[in-house]
Amino acid sequence: MTVLDDIIGGVKEDMEARRGLVSLAELKERAANAAPARDAWAALGGPSSIRDDLKVIAEIKRRSPSKGDLASIADPASLAVQYSDGGASVISVLTEQRRFGGSLADLDAVRAAVETPLLRKDFTVDEYQIWEARAHGADLILLIVAALSDSELADFSALSHELGMNVLVETHTEEEIERAVAAQAKIIGVNVRNLKTLDVDRSVFGSLAGLIPAESVIVAESGVRGPEDVSHYAAAGANAILVGEALVSDSTPRERITEFKAAGAAAIAVRN
Repeated sequence: MTVLDDIIGGVKEDMEARRGLVSLAELKERAANAAPARDAWAALGGPSSIRDDLKVIAEIKRRSPSKGDLASIADPASLAVQYSDGGASVISVLTEQRRFGGSLADLDAVRAAVETPLLRKDFTVDEYQIWEARAHGADLILLIVAALSDSELADFSALSHELGMNVLVETHTEEEIERAVAAQAKIIGVNVRNLKTLDVDRSVFGSLAGLIPAESVIVAESGVRGPEDVSHYAAAGANAILVGEALVSDSTPRERITEFKAAGAAAIAVRN
């Protein structure tokens, strides 16, 4: 069993427990009454033919399977405000509990604190989670190609769009990029961390980014330690980076985001 298989097993168990408390019908009613989703595609520069800056998806993340505890984050709303003030285009909120220490309560708290588009970061394996995301104010969800069949990828993407949300489709291999493109994904992430082993190889991004259509928003995921990594990803074709550990472990995340954006913009200027 891979690490990804183990995580998904826990996700399914926890989802069934929540389903026992909140029915799908109730979730649909909550989603219908929620404020309309914000346009994460536009926030990430999607409609623009010229993208001369680097967008930051800043993540609220207490721990990870590879590093263990990262930060206690007693007040995710306060951290989200710092992210927003620093110029984050999207804020990612981990809601998986067992391995990442997240919750839907974190998503609720952040939604109440900022107007920035929110990514519900979890392992989506059932449409229940998509309705759940919208009911709790998410504007964007994550779909991991390695965890889904082609039909699930298509169906989950379609449902998300019906609910007004965008989708970040995560890949790690050439074959997964082909599947993401076939599913007409507009926001495609390349995770340099292999979710089956948790190994990180930053060179993966450069080897795969060129396979993604230029009209897509290309997101570099994982492996950001500092401005040098940001510059590397931006030079290799990233339009955005998703970063968590380097922000939650920093005492000045707002300034860190500003620094990352500057490094990315400089690399993009050279690239263009």
